[in-house]
Amino acid sequence: QVQLVASGGGLVQAGGSLRLSCAASGSIFRDNTMGWYRQAPGKQRELVAAITSDGSTNYADSVKGRFTISRDNAKNTVYLQMNSMKPEDTAVYYCNGDMRRSDSSWFRTPYPIWGQGTQVTVSS
Repeated sequence: QVQLVASGGGLVQAGGSLRLSCAASGSIFRDNTMGWYRQAPGKQRELVAAITSDGSTNYADSVKGRFTISRDNAKNTVYLQMNSMKPEDTAVYYCNGDMRRSDSSWFRTPYPIWGQGTQVTVSS
């Protein structure tokens, strides 16, 4: 069964930190670029960070310098360390993989499954 299970969200004050985890099915994770998306109320889902199978990373300008994506290939798990958080980081966070398997550090075609996501709320 193909799964993407995100966890680690919560309520944090502005300037604080959170670490998200996402356990993925091997069929999505293995040898593939993985990414973290977020969707704020009333907004489209957006990719904020991505990491290739060999560890190259890329970030949206809105999170660059504050968020760090990493992965544990032995555990089929991708992480997102979020520091210096801002109220505009409030969203439901999801992970997903590159359905095209382009081996690029950014991608626009995730798998058509999302899991439940994890809510992150940053108070001002």
